[in-house]
Parts: sequence; structure tokens; C-alpha cells
Amino acid sequence: MFDFTSSFWTWWIVFFSVGGLIGCAVLVYWMTIGIQPVETVETMGHTWDGDLAEYNNPLPRWWLLMFYGLIVIAAIYLLLYPGLGAFRGLLGWTNAGQYEGEVKAAEERYQPLYDKYAQQDPATLATNPEAMQTGARLFATYCTVCHGSDAKGAKGFPNLRDRDWLYGGEPQAIEASILNGRQGNMPAWTQVLGKEGVYNVSEYVRSLSGKEVDKDRAAAGKVSFQQVCVSCHGPDGKGNQALGAPNLTDNIWLYGGSHEDILKTIREGRQGVMPAHKDFLGQSKVHLLSAYIYSLSEEKQAKNP
Repeated sequence: MFDFTSSFWTWWIVFFSVGGLIGCAVLVYWMTIGIQPVETVETMGHTWDGDLAEYNNPLPRWWLLMFYGLIVIAAIYLLLYPGLGAFRGLLGWTNAGQYEGEVKAAEERYQPLYDKYAQQDPATLATNPEAMQTGARLFATYCTVCHGSDAKGAKGFPNLRDRDWLYGGEPQAIEASILNGRQGNMPAWTQVLGKEGVYNVSEYVRSLSGKEVDKDRAAAGKVSFQQVCVSCHGPDGKGNQALGAPNLTDNIWLYGGSHEDILKTIREGRQGVMPAHKDFLGQSKVHLLSAYIYSLSEEKQAKNP
């Protein structure tokens, strides 16, 4: 039952754990020996206000037995469960095993529901209130850390409500993003463009979304843009969803639209990562989750046609 891969630390923990229990038992016994019955109890020699004295009353027997009982329970626990270094406990319990068991029980209970939804088209699911309630719970559990509880994202994390999609906003594209993840790769251009070139390109990029810029610098930046940026963002700067290259004309910025943010993006590049959830969530849950995310942008579109 012992794994002595690191025997020193195992015995270190055993020494203090077992020694602590023995020490508690000895301390309780030592503090109770020689105490006289209540009828002949003496004071401890401390007196306040003339007649207020501290007596050396022994603990009630039930209270004393409770102390010993707790020590015995602690010893039994250390025998049954991990707590003594590499000793895994007689029951072989692990927190990972308990988690896997709970996940398995949950899957047996809820998987048929997800499988039922998996047979339906995502656009149809997006109109099913019951399905969307389940999808909302999935989103709250797995997606809010990055995209926020309102799905509006944050700097570096896309807003899922605005119909601006790096890799496409159709249900199939959303599902592919969740299943397989995405790896953004905006290279750094300082060595290619130089400091002045980066600034000029930033001015041109800002001009594409209607911002006030230095026209001379923007004109120089347009030349560099046509040389190094069009392969991803296109000649008109409207991006390419096949590559995940953003549209630079819509004034929606994943990493911020200030002049300094745009400069930093061109100067240092960006490498955003959307982790794959296929192995973690499974196909049917991702199918429902993608339908829910699709419904968020459709809901906004319905309100703002």
C-alpha cells in the first residue's frame, strides 16, 4: 500500500500525523491524572474579588471519553483514507476517482437528453426554450470564465453577441470552434516594417474604421499594408474567416481599438488560443452549446435588424 518513491517525505508526514495523535492522547491523560473527585476538589490558588476562586474540577467522564473517541476516529480515518504520505488508505479512495465517479453518474443520467438534442439542427434548437435553458447552464459552467456571464467577452476574449465572428458565425462554424479549438497567430511586424513602418500601418488600419488619422502616414501605411497584410486581411481590410483574420473596417477590436492597442498588436503580434472541448465535453454537449451561442447573436439581430 506504500509507494516509497519519496520515502523521506512519506515518513516525515507519518511521524507528525501519528505523533500528533499520540501526543494528544498523552496530553489528555496527563492533564487528568491525579485530579481528585468533586467532593474534595481544591482551588488552583487563584482568587478574584475576594471570594471568586478557580477550582480544579475534573472533566465529566463523558467529555473525557469524547476526546479519546475523536482521537480514535482520526486514527481510523488515516487508515482508511490518504493522509500518511504515500499511503493510499485501505479503501483506495482518491479525489480524482470520486470526481470521475460523479461525472459518470451525471452522464448516465443526463446523456440521453443531450443525445436527443444532438439529432436536431442547431438553428432549430436555438428556438427551443427548454434546450436553450440547458445550453445556458452549459455556458455558465464552461464558458463564462473567458467570455463573461453575459457572453460579451473581454479584452482578448470575443463578444459572442455582436455577430462579428473571426471564424464564422454559422452553427457549424461555432461548433467546429468549440470542438477543435482555435489558434490565433498574428505575427509581430517590427523587424519587417521597422518602428516608423509599424506606426504608419497602424494609422492606415485606424483609417479603415473611420478614425481620424495623419493622412500622410496613413498613405505610407497603405503601401506597407498592401505588401504584408493583404494575404490575411484582404486588400480591403475586411478579413478572412477561413484564417481567423479579423475585419479591420467594422470598429470592433478583440484586443482594443485605441491607438496604443493597435500599435502593440502590429508591433508584437497576438497569439490567442481557444482550447478544444471535444474530449472534455463530447460531441452532443458541444452541439447544444453551439446552438445556444448561435442563439445569442440571433437574438441581438432580431432586436436590431
